[in-house]
Amino acid sequence: MAGMSGVKPRFALLPGHDNNKQGETKMPEITISMAAGRNDEQKAGMMRDITQALVKNLGVDANDVVIQINEAPLHHKMKGGKTFVERRAAMQTK
Repeated sequence: MAGMSGVKPRFALLPGHDNNKQGETKMPEITISMAAGRNDEQKAGMMRDITQALVKNLGVDANDVVIQINEAPLHHKMKGGKTFVERRAAMQTK
């Protein structure tokens, strides 16, 4: 993953289904927005780790955890007025 060290995924914990009965734990649904460039094995590992963190810290069942990754091509993502493609090129010339 050369040049990807500065790209950090963002996480959002969204409420689950609102039709749960009073007192029931809502299903955690996690949406991850990140720049494209990681392989399927890395993404699956990240999702497994997040699932286990929710099981441990929220006491939910792993089968109730839903995770979705939204990836943006590097030329569709910008930080500091430069696309991630431009930022990567600038880092490589240093």
